[in-house]
Amino acid sequence: MTTRRTVIASAFTAAVAAAVPARPAFAQANSAYVMAYFKESPDETDDSYALHLAVSDDGRHWVPLNQNDPVATPTAGTGGLRDPFILRKEDGTFVVLATDLSGKVFNLDNQYIHVWDSADLTSFSGYRRVHLHNMDTHSWAPTAFWDAGRGQYAVVYSAYNGVRDVLMVNYTTDFVDMGSPEVFFDPGHNVLDGDVLVHGGDYYLAYKNMDNGLLYVSRSTTGAPNSFTTLTGGMRQGDAIEGPILVASNDGGTFWMWGDSFAPVNGEFYVWQTGDIGGDSWSALGKRDFDQPISSKHATIVPITAAERDGLFNRWGNAQWNRLKSYNFPDRYVRHADEVGRIDPYPMDPPADQQWRIVSGLAGSGVSFESYNHPGRFLRHYNYELRLEQDDGSGVFAADATFHQEAGLADGSWTSFRSENFPDRHIRHSGYVLRIDPIDDATGRADATFRITA
Repeated sequence: MTTRRTVIASAFTAAVAAAVPARPAFAQANSAYVMAYFKESPDETDDSYALHLAVSDDGRHWVPLNQNDPVATPTAGTGGLRDPFILRKEDGTFVVLATDLSGKVFNLDNQYIHVWDSADLTSFSGYRRVHLHNMDTHSWAPTAFWDAGRGQYAVVYSAYNGVRDVLMVNYTTDFVDMGSPEVFFDPGHNVLDGDVLVHGGDYYLAYKNMDNGLLYVSRSTTGAPNSFTTLTGGMRQGDAIEGPILVASNDGGTFWMWGDSFAPVNGEFYVWQTGDIGGDSWSALGKRDFDQPISSKHATIVPITAAERDGLFNRWGNAQWNRLKSYNFPDRYVRHADEVGRIDPYPMDPPADQQWRIVSGLAGSGVSFESYNHPGRFLRHYNYELRLEQDDGSGVFAADATFHQEAGLADGSWTSFRSENFPDRHIRHSGYVLRIDPIDDATGRADATFRITA
């Protein structure tokens, strides 16, 4: 049956062409983004304390690279990482920093962080652990920025300074000799997880106030230690959140702050958006407006060029599977569970139950949905309900498992799927279970609309 299983859809359908830049990549305009992260899933089936990458053209919808497997893994210290951070250096190359920590048991006494060098994120070299301080405390969530006034890079990280949890800083020119630590940000209460964005000559610091659990954004005109003034009220989505990251859109008109929620479930991103990073007008994006890579945690997002994006696809490969997000329950994705097709909340275990190979329709046209973790098994309707079953090679099975993509019934930029052999019926969810039904009202149109993502 393999001749019928030609993959016809992927998260990035455009061909990736070999790029021959006429000038250095860092001199070109940024037109895409790369995200780095580690992975955790609710039942720990997809945990990975290594470096993972994803790419995006719009900064909100992401395609995991290397099939969501690691692209680099530490070989010293704890042998694992959390909280990776990517900085484009002044010469256009990249440096990767990360917390030296593996697993969920936190080491409160680690004076080192992991470091890699990379020309274009297609390979990583010069792996090392660098020493930041001699305090009996941790060195968590490193971030970095170029301090033009000093002519050095500032490496900012979370630590306990003997009084409270603060953000410390070390200055370096090479990420080898890390200099001496000093307090970077101490507002008089416990803070965690700083991230600095340099924009328009100013320095913006996002951080978590550990005393109230909220995220804030502050600003400095110099980037110097203890020069930041908080701009915003506190922000939180979910029950508990950390790991804020600030991102400027490539067109310069939008700013995002991503946060990593760990309750009521672990590893769920939320996003805020503003057109004025110097103000206090952040608004929360809905789950329709962004996706995250499967099992991703505490990310970093960096603008890249089109040539760099294409190089990443060429090196690490496009995702060989897709996910389907529900339009009216955008925190839920199509998955199989006990052989039943349904929509369930993200994150879920096992994560692969939500991954599908969208292949050429078994009936000769349209598409079929083959389970990524159970090859040869397809979503097909039986008594109008969708089930995951083994392809038996029959014409009846082929017709039951074939659907035709159409513009989304509730939103034309999304997608709906019409049944091959019951063309008056579409895939929709009802009580979170998938079935094919005639669609004749607004609720049905929303139930029958999905976003193809990765």
